[in-house]
Order: sequence, then C-alpha cells, then structure tokens
Amino acid sequence: MTETTRHQTTRMRHETRRRTLTIATIEPLGTHMRRIVFTAPELHDFVSAAFDDHIKLFFPDASGEKVMRDFTPRRFDTAAKTLTIDFALHDSGPATQWAASAEVGDTLDIAGPRGSTVVPDDFDWYVLIGDESALPAIGRRTEELRAGVPVITLAVVDGADDEQTFATDAAWTGHWVHRDGGTDADLLLGALQGLTLPEGEGFVWIAAETSVAKALRTHIVETLGHRREWTKAAGYWTNGLADAADKSLDG
Repeated sequence: MTETTRHQTTRMRHETRRRTLTIATIEPLGTHMRRIVFTAPELHDFVSAAFDDHIKLFFPDASGEKVMRDFTPRRFDTAAKTLTIDFALHDSGPATQWAASAEVGDTLDIAGPRGSTVVPDDFDWYVLIGDESALPAIGRRTEELRAGVPVITLAVVDGADDEQTFATDAAWTGHWVHRDGGTDADLLLGALQGLTLPEGEGFVWIAAETSVAKALRTHIVETLGHRREWTKAAGYWTNGLADAADKSLDG
C-alpha cells in the first residue's frame, strides 16, 4: 500500500429503501439501554458499510403521526435476515417511549442508510470516545477491527451497570467514567488528560452531545496535536433540541 492510498476514507451511496421489521428478541443492556433484534425478509440485501452509519426509524408521536429518528445499525446479518439496534432509554421522546414498551412481534419501519463513509482499518491504533448515543458505533467498530490492532474506548455512562463488554479480536482497552453529577464535557476531558495516545498513526472518533463533541475535538487536535484529517467528530444530539444533530463537525 502506497503512502497516497493509506488512510483514505471511501464514501459510498446506497439505495434508500423503506423496510418493515418485526422484533425477534429484546434484551436489557444495563439499566438505560435495550438491545432489540429485528427480522424481515427485506434484510437479505441490507447494506451498512461503515460502523457509524445511520438509518431512519419511524415512530408514532403523541398525535399519531410518524416522526423520524436516526439510529446506528449495531450489527446485521443478511443471511439470517436480522438487524440489531441498541436504544438508549434516557429521555421521554417517541423513540424512548416506543423502545421501553416494545414487545416481541411488534413492527417498526426503517429506511436507509443513504450512504457510508468508510474509515479504513489500516491505522496503527484507534481511539473511540462518546456517550450512550455513541455506544452502538463504538461497540460495532471495536468488534469489527482487525485482530491485534490497539483500540482504546472512552465512554461516559450513568454508572457501572451501564458499562458494556465488546467481543473483539482487537487489542481493546475500555475506559468508563460515571457521571455522579459531573458534566459529560468535564468528565471526558478529565479522562482524556490521563490518557497517552499510542505511538504511530492513529484515528480518533468522537460522538456525543454537540458542544461536548466540539470540546473533545478541540482538545484532541489543538492540545494533543493529533492530525485533524485523522479525527472525526459528530454531534449525535443537541441539548435542549429534539432531533437536532450534526453528524459531521469537521467542516
């Protein structure tokens, strides 16, 4: 692999299709998340090429109308025709209400993903940072990385019951911080100050509340001196605004 082709992201477009899925299984992930496995014949050709892809899920709101929310495909199996989505149960919006009361056999419509930005698995190491909204992408990336590559994850959750374990062949080191009344920005920045980035060429991925993600990116790039083109930050939600996200803060 030449220097000009190393570390090149690839952008892909996909056919945007709407699919109706049926819940096959439900399991708790700690206190504040639910893992729901869906099945449908239409999943035989489902495509999600990047760990941080987003699909649209359609939920009924209080008036009976459908509202859309973005979720990460946690894992999928086209042969088995299954799709796994992890739901955080923190707020009182339509997605949380639906997921909290969902039962096996219930149906849900999805669409997408519209496209993927594929970060190659050719870096010397990876650092993945975020809150609960980022955990599906963090877990998926950690599990999909090549065997032996160092990956450090740093996530803020409410408590020890909300920590997760990822089944991976990568050399994974997981760091968890608990809120205990602290702000996400202060907690994650404080934890970052205690971390030393590995030697070599690495990729840093960040997703959290928009202002938190911006602060973390600034620290990684300006304080730690990590290359901006090897840093990807996204605001998965914005405090005080429903369905407000900035999937790329790198412009």
